[in-house]
Amino acid sequence: MTGIAAGLTGFAVLLALMAIRVPIGVAMLGVGIGGYGLYTGVTPLLAFLKTSTYYQFSTYSLSVIPLFVLMGEFATKAGLSRALFRTAAAFLGHRPGGLAMASIGGCAAFGAICGSSLATAATMAQVALPEMRRYNYSGALSTGSLAAGGTLGILIPPSVILVLYALMAEQNIAKMFMAAIVPGVLAAIGYMIAVAVFVRRNPGAGPAAPRASWAEKLAALRETWSIILIFGLVITGMYRGWFTPTEAAAIGAFGTLVLAVLHGGMRLSGLVECIRGTARTTGMIFLILLGAETFNAFLAQTQTPMLAANMISTSGLSPMLVLLAMLLLYMLLGCVMDSMSMLLLTIPIFYPIIGGLDFGMPREDTLIWFGILAVVVVEVGLITPPVGMNVFVINGMARDVRMAESFRGVMPFLVSDIIRIALLILFPVVTLGVVRLLG
Repeated sequence: MTGIAAGLTGFAVLLALMAIRVPIGVAMLGVGIGGYGLYTGVTPLLAFLKTSTYYQFSTYSLSVIPLFVLMGEFATKAGLSRALFRTAAAFLGHRPGGLAMASIGGCAAFGAICGSSLATAATMAQVALPEMRRYNYSGALSTGSLAAGGTLGILIPPSVILVLYALMAEQNIAKMFMAAIVPGVLAAIGYMIAVAVFVRRNPGAGPAAPRASWAEKLAALRETWSIILIFGLVITGMYRGWFTPTEAAAIGAFGTLVLAVLHGGMRLSGLVECIRGTARTTGMIFLILLGAETFNAFLAQTQTPMLAANMISTSGLSPMLVLLAMLLLYMLLGCVMDSMSMLLLTIPIFYPIIGGLDFGMPREDTLIWFGILAVVVVEVGLITPPVGMNVFVINGMARDVRMAESFRGVMPFLVSDIIRIALLILFPVVTLGVVRLLG
């Protein structure tokens, strides 16, 4: 069997295992071990396993992942979602659809200290859904806005997925975080515009709440100053070189722990629960990392990534057409795969191809730009039918809303996402402007 045939067979087996609901980490690990052993022999396989696993998890850079996950766990226990939603609602709630806009603003702010899409959506829904029900918001608007707003958790830094991409594509984590800020803000603004269009066409879907006084607005702002301080310290400190990404994550985790104790009333039992949650999530991430490393080592033996890169470079296709094909594949995969697994599976193949194409900018800028585009498109998959994990999570919390209604509610946000993706593709400076300005 030729190398390319072995690589494609491995992909087919992997997809078949995923189709019968084998966990993605286990599937990649099993196919990687089996394929590597069959292609090179048992002795080379054992030599690879005895060294690769140790070096994979003894890397200092990976310690940033459990710390950012722990930061998100503490943020959830601190009740920060409630303070953020109250602040956004104080400024936006008096507008038609204002509580849905406040939900999106709260998701954006909470995502800045959480980094998980599903956690952001689920946590904010606990606070925002009862309020929107109280003001008779439609099920489509309330669940759709929360599902879409939750996707901001994986884009607005700090983000575990951005960390993983930076490590795999050998890019600077701080620069990846800075590059994500403007696209993240654009996403939040675009979603709020989508809400405004929704309520303009369906005025009864999002009634206005009473206008808050300036005293109430200032009181709400005072509750969020500590959150802004932690976010600013983590991002600024990393970019200015005051501390490494791992040290920044540790500072952020400690800061949110203090908030969880002082404002969230967290005690020893809550601390133990946060540590357990962090251990479960980190274990899941590291298993997927190990599976991806083994599977990609098998592909490297078959030379599939190199052959694919050579095939594309000699095909005569324009760089932009290659990029669009990759993004379309991400959008399709996002309907059936979770975002982390999708990136870990494809980045080792895609980033050498993208890095070798000429988009009229330095290779580092190209890889940062592509990384943000990939995460944005993956984010769209979280609300795209028929899977849309965020939609399922929110709909499960709003049991009185039909699934079809929730998916109908996310359609305006999908239109906003498509416009934003086109903007980021046509104008790379939107992504790279902050990095170049501060570089």
